[in-house]
Amino acid sequence: MTTTTVESGAPGRTGGKYRALAVCWFLGLGSLVCWNSMLTIADYYYQIFPHYHPSRVLTLVYQPFAVGTIAILAYNESKIDTRRRNIRGYSLFFLSTVLLIVLDLVTSGKGGIGPYIALCVIVGSFGIADAFVQGGMVGDLSLMCPEFIQSFMAGLAASGALTSGLRLVTKAAFEDLHDGLRKGTMLFLAISAAFEFFCVILYAIVFPKIPLVKYYRKKAASEGSKTVSSDLAAVGIEIQSDLEVGDKAELLSKKQLFLKNKDYLIGVFLIYVVTLSIFPGFLYENTGEHQLGSWYPLVLIAMYNVWDLIGRYVPLINWVKLESRKGLLIAILSRFLLIPAFYFTAKYGDQGWMIFLTSFLGLTNGHLTVCVFTAAPKGYKAPEQNALGNLLVMFLLGGIFAGVSLDWLWIIGNGSF
Repeated sequence: MTTTTVESGAPGRTGGKYRALAVCWFLGLGSLVCWNSMLTIADYYYQIFPHYHPSRVLTLVYQPFAVGTIAILAYNESKIDTRRRNIRGYSLFFLSTVLLIVLDLVTSGKGGIGPYIALCVIVGSFGIADAFVQGGMVGDLSLMCPEFIQSFMAGLAASGALTSGLRLVTKAAFEDLHDGLRKGTMLFLAISAAFEFFCVILYAIVFPKIPLVKYYRKKAASEGSKTVSSDLAAVGIEIQSDLEVGDKAELLSKKQLFLKNKDYLIGVFLIYVVTLSIFPGFLYENTGEHQLGSWYPLVLIAMYNVWDLIGRYVPLINWVKLESRKGLLIAILSRFLLIPAFYFTAKYGDQGWMIFLTSFLGLTNGHLTVCVFTAAPKGYKAPEQNALGNLLVMFLLGGIFAGVSLDWLWIIGNGSF
């Protein structure tokens, strides 16, 4: 290994920004492609587990593992090697997706409580992998430029749009075949598993070698960050102990970071409380029968995912991007009006209005998420940015957990539980 002196200043001649943006996008896609696959094949699980509310139960199983794991990781983030954390997370996504295929082959696509419990266990492993990857990636990218975070967040949404589109294609291709729904689902899961393996290669080999990424990681090390050392070592850069000049006494504690950013943290929590109290459970079980038949929930899921993706690119337009902290909070609180809007639309409206509302839900979810995640880390040192990134993901997953728990009120209120 060679020893490299850490230099301060602007990136200057370092290159690879667009390559890094593309890799961030793919890594974001890989962070949620497995879970979005579970959501988009819910029609298959409703066929083999018709009495177990798969879209609601599986989401509720997923979240305690995700929230519990991210809480532990966020508390210890400064001691955790980011490289190992992210590689383990993507690898767990890959292995868990393969296990879904194995489970279906072993049970021959049959239902029952035993296979359902096994399915729930695999879903729990998805939650653990999610906490490893999302917290690790957001923390890592927070100490780089905001465009990397935006691209990663866009990739998260793209995973939903891609899986929805792929699901519609596989459903159409296999619909008229014997056992077509199952065959389409297995092909769908195999593609997801292959993509997760690709993400392991991307993060472990390609991303660390990009010049701009190396610059930001060396800069982070010069500010006292220990989490980037393995990524630098992987490309032949060893940070000498005397170059790790960050003084921990000068860094803000997690409590101080929370107090300074509580509006951002609570805001991202509330964004996902609203979104997950509606998506996906309400869209699968509470929208009634319409002309689209079995395609209706798939179309709604697809429209949400497409507009969530669009919403994550909207902040690239400067005059649309919300940067006022007060403005962000007002916009986030205003989304609670969507809950009665969905209730009355499901009761009295037609499918056109429901598609419009679902699209708006996705658009605002994506837009506000990117605005919060790109604004919050600004002005902090690298170790603080990493810590804040982990806190943001912890509150995001906490919001998802609260949202999917509240989602049960829709069927309890209807007396169908």
